[in-house]
Amino acid sequence: MNILGIETSCDETSAAVVQNGRVISNIISSQLIHRDFGGVVPELASREHERLIVSVVDAAVNEANIQKNDLDIIAATAGPGLIGAVMVGLCFAQGMAYALKKPLVPVNHIEAHIFSAFIRDDSDTPPPENDFISLTVSGGHTMLCIVNQDLSYKVIGRTIDDAAGEAFDKTGKMLGLDYPAGPVIDRLAKNGNPKFHHFPRALTAQSRTSKSYRDNFDFSFSGLKTSVLQYISTHDSAYIERHLSDIAASVQEAITSVLVMKTIAAAEKYGIDAISVAGGVSANSRLRHTMQEACDRKGIRLFTPGIVYSTDNAAMIATMANLKLERGKTEPNNYDVAPFASFRG
Repeated sequence: MNILGIETSCDETSAAVVQNGRVISNIISSQLIHRDFGGVVPELASREHERLIVSVVDAAVNEANIQKNDLDIIAATAGPGLIGAVMVGLCFAQGMAYALKKPLVPVNHIEAHIFSAFIRDDSDTPPPENDFISLTVSGGHTMLCIVNQDLSYKVIGRTIDDAAGEAFDKTGKMLGLDYPAGPVIDRLAKNGNPKFHHFPRALTAQSRTSKSYRDNFDFSFSGLKTSVLQYISTHDSAYIERHLSDIAASVQEAITSVLVMKTIAAAEKYGIDAISVAGGVSANSRLRHTMQEACDRKGIRLFTPGIVYSTDNAAMIATMANLKLERGKTEPNNYDVAPFASFRG
């Protein structure tokens, strides 16, 4: 079975082919135009998707060494995401499926991240065999779920304000770093001291107004942004420049330590011995390292997709469609699918 996946939820135009459950092509075109604006501009994202979608889909099909008529299923992100961007990929998929007389499978972008541990390629890393805790961390979402093998899941924690990826990008912008700032902070932090300055870790301490982090799995990063802004305002530009790597390392530590702490606590509370980390922020080297160390100490198995599957990609869309079809969770014959902007879960 050949499944074409299409992903256009934000600023990556991506198409992939999954054949009998294995990724045989995965094309991603990132939109560099947004760097000039310090963040994703929705209108420009939609226009770039329109410009790139045909060539990216053609490249994925060609790399898979098949013809479009060889496709059995077409899957596309239906949301959540920037609604205009989502519409470009979904409408293209609907038209292509209708023209080729192929079934269409709409996919929830966040669910595809949650189940990206099941992506199979040449590395052939085995997926989780039983229930697992999923940490999904990206620019728009930070969420903890209990995931079951029947593809059902329960959200046990989510951000109450800013997502982890947004915190990386916005603090990076305050520090004068290029967009997207997450990878830049990761790179700078390698030469910095994570204990240089203690930025706040919200919702991690017992208080009169909040539960302990062992009972409260929600996240909050807006206070961190405010703290960074205040810190910058009390030091001159020469000082910030001189200690840029140390500040980056301290910001990164504040974000990743909370992610690790709450994820491990969730696994312990619910008696689950497997954790999956996915989403763009899961590419962060400090998060991967500290999560692996924590899992090793607790005897918990850690599943992280390859770096190319951490950020938005179509391989996870096609894989999610394949999982749903294998387990009878979808009827792939409805061309009339409405896009949506917000997470439904």
